[in-house]
Amino acid sequence: MIIRGLTKTYNGRCVVELPSMELNDGRIYAIVGTNGSGKSTMVKLLAGIEKPDTGRKPLDLNIGYMPQQSYAFRMNVLKNIMLNGDDAERAMVLSEKMGLTALLGKSAKTLSGGELARMALCRLLMKDYDVLFLDEPTAAMDIEATAKSEALIKDYQEKTGCTVFIVSHSLQQAKRMSDEVIFLSEGRLAERCPTNRLDAPETDEFRRFLEFYGS
Repeated sequence: MIIRGLTKTYNGRCVVELPSMELNDGRIYAIVGTNGSGKSTMVKLLAGIEKPDTGRKPLDLNIGYMPQQSYAFRMNVLKNIMLNGDDAERAMVLSEKMGLTALLGKSAKTLSGGELARMALCRLLMKDYDVLFLDEPTAAMDIEATAKSEALIKDYQEKTGCTVFIVSHSLQQAKRMSDEVIFLSEGRLAERCPTNRLDAPETDEFRRFLEFYGS
């Protein structure tokens, strides 16, 4: 997958400025950086949710996107999940893996934040995509739900062969999930490295980030 250099400006301030780069298909990329570094804007641009000022998102790809803020429609949990696909068996399997079976008949509007995020992930994974963009998908989840979600995402990626971008505030999650880490700083690509090379960052900026946030 080739990304043509992307820029995005809000109120006269450039919040994302990415160079053109080639990414390998079928890998999991973790996007990390401090708050306000442009992580969410980057995935919105790549997913086509927002329009860049310059550059363009990858073309001719079937893209799935999960925003930070999960949402529910005024129907039960099962119907919410099946809004993205009518395969009832697949919906039941996903629900069971995410511990939602007992909640399927419940109004989705009554779910807790963590339950809502689990439902939203199941709904997204009802379809097969070329690329998945996940913006802090487990931020509202507890440890058990996070572990289930990570296992489900990795299993989905292995079965579909899709490319996954996961924005995460957790370096430990990035290490567990990804093949490569993309580090953003003030909207720019500061460093890319294989996840197994996080102990040897090339830039002082990334080294300070890893030391502070506990690599």
